[in-house]
Amino acid sequence: MILRKDKIEFPPYNLTTDDGIIAVGGDLSEERLIYAYNNGIFPWFSEGDPIVWYCPHKRMVLFPDELKVSKSMQKVIRKNEFKITENKAFNEVIYNCKNISRGDSFGTWITDDMEQAYIKLHQKGVAKSIEIWLKDELVGGLYGLEVNTIFCGESMFSKVSNASKLAFIHLVRSKNYALIDCQIYNKHLESLGAKEVDRDTFLNILKS
Repeated sequence: MILRKDKIEFPPYNLTTDDGIIAVGGDLSEERLIYAYNNGIFPWFSEGDPIVWYCPHKRMVLFPDELKVSKSMQKVIRKNEFKITENKAFNEVIYNCKNISRGDSFGTWITDDMEQAYIKLHQKGVAKSIEIWLKDELVGGLYGLEVNTIFCGESMFSKVSNASKLAFIHLVRSKNYALIDCQIYNKHLESLGAKEVDRDTFLNILKS
């Protein structure tokens, strides 16, 4: 389905492609983004391409009680070398997620328009961030959207080892959320306890 900019709607879930695409087009207005996330839909596209909206048949999620923290990570936490803050440097976090060099192609999907759209959502109190500091330098973090009791994770970054992992663990242990939405399969997050569930299961939790 090609979305119109003057109407906020998405097609039925049964029209989702095998790749998880539910619609193309529309815009990144605050209203559309909030509506999309409340219905389990998120944008994912590259600069210069049309906006592509996804609602995967399998959803990568983490239930807080199933968090796995390795012994090596427990040592990092006990050393207490890092300072952790919440919503203190959202703009810097999304900037780093967008621009940090990665070993794969992921991360490049944060276009200029998307960056500004999520900053506006943060200003509305919908988008949140976790920041990891080493002395006075921002060395890691993550951001995402808060939808009821679910945190919809968008991206994370690390400039030093374990920084993004520490941000994720802090998010889960905050007990602010019943579920962390990790969107699509990620081996790194699987090692922390995340797993795939079918879309209906995820949507039932999202809307409950």
